[in-house]
Amino acid sequence: MKQQAICPKFEKAISLLSRRWTALVIYQLLLGTQRFNEIQSAIGISGKVLSERLKELEQQGIVIREVIPATPVVIEYSLTEKGQSMEPILHSIESWSQQWMRTELD
Repeated sequence: MKQQAICPKFEKAISLLSRRWTALVIYQLLLGTQRFNEIQSAIGISGKVLSERLKELEQQGIVIREVIPATPVVIEYSLTEKGQSMEPILHSIESWSQQWMRTELD
């Protein structure tokens, strides 16, 4: 049997999405621009981890961090075009999970 090598770009993408909370942060931002506390309360993530994930996603060009000068300063997060392009992927995973994954309530 011939073994196929894994594409390095695919491996990098899977590594990024498999980091804890990353896919959920992106999924939450598909709903639109949000503040830090909105994201945190929606998915139940600690502030420290959310801050780390948002910084990583910003470095990858997936999230935009916008500082709005006000008193107090307002910081909003949204997806870039690159981040928005993940929508069909995450919706496919959502559809698959609805069909095949069980919860504790099932």
